[in-house]
Amino acid sequence: MEQRIAVYGAGGIGCYVGGRLAASGSPVTFVGRPRMAAELAAHGLRLTDYLGAELRVEPSAIRYETSPAAAADADLVLVTVKSAATDTAAEELAGVLKPGAVVVSFQNGIRNGQILAARLTSARVLTGMVPFNVLNSGGGHFHQGTEGALDIQRDSALSPYVAAFEQAGLPLKQHDDILPVQWAKLLLNLNNPINALADVPLRDELSDRAYRRCLAAAQAETLELLAAKGIEPAQILRVPMRRFPMILRFPNFLFRRLAATMLAIDPLARTSMWEDLQAGRTTEIDYLNGEVVRLAAELGRTAPVNAKLVGLIRAAEVERRAWSGPELLRELQG
Repeated sequence: MEQRIAVYGAGGIGCYVGGRLAASGSPVTFVGRPRMAAELAAHGLRLTDYLGAELRVEPSAIRYETSPAAAADADLVLVTVKSAATDTAAEELAGVLKPGAVVVSFQNGIRNGQILAARLTSARVLTGMVPFNVLNSGGGHFHQGTEGALDIQRDSALSPYVAAFEQAGLPLKQHDDILPVQWAKLLLNLNNPINALADVPLRDELSDRAYRRCLAAAQAETLELLAAKGIEPAQILRVPMRRFPMILRFPNFLFRRLAATMLAIDPLARTSMWEDLQAGRTTEIDYLNGEVVRLAAELGRTAPVNAKLVGLIRAAEVERRAWSGPELLRELQG
């Protein structure tokens, strides 16, 4: 019997991951907002990536629903809502999921899988992580701008779905311990507010040493806290995460040479936080840099760099401005 898949909270990440699954033949139901339902009904899905792939799913082949009840027949549910909506998603899914359904949190942050598991007691809840950036270009076009496979907690319940993800070009990389992987991704996502405040493409931002020094400061602060907590971030790229702050501080000519071997980024790549500010939405800052601030408080310490970035994004949610690299660095050092 064919396994049915639902994508719950089908925005940028959800439409891209679910779209690639649908394009390769998997039966996928998208559950999300009426605005996206109308967009895909008009345009269908166009899915591209930094390697040059281009896939399409015609409007007639897309099942996009706006009611939680649409997930009732799903064997696998991919939760891709923003972190602030996890409690609501858990409540909605609890009323419709069939017993034994597999639920995967493909969300930013650290604690979403735990929130879902606490509420969805009849389901098998797993924590996953999407390491790449997806840009919503409008008109049903979603672009993967950086490299990476899908990371997920190892579990035998995934066996019926491994081949489908492989066929979709999104292989599942399974881990016995997902927490170090989550923290490694969060260390990379500490760049989200910097990119959003810079208001430039990701590659342009990372080509500027002043912006990189801002990220290095946020990462170094976080790594110190993780060491105190006894957590060693996983190596999800070609170099250990503990070396990142040092590499980010290198002069531009040297960083460019090293970055070419570490991570593929194309000119279209942007962060989800930049998209949220563009759209006037509340960001996930509390679940990224805010998570570092919470860890510091738990340890009886402070995280001034990450706390300042939280404050700057909160201000940007009210009134936007573009920060140059030197301006932002001075602000974080002040």
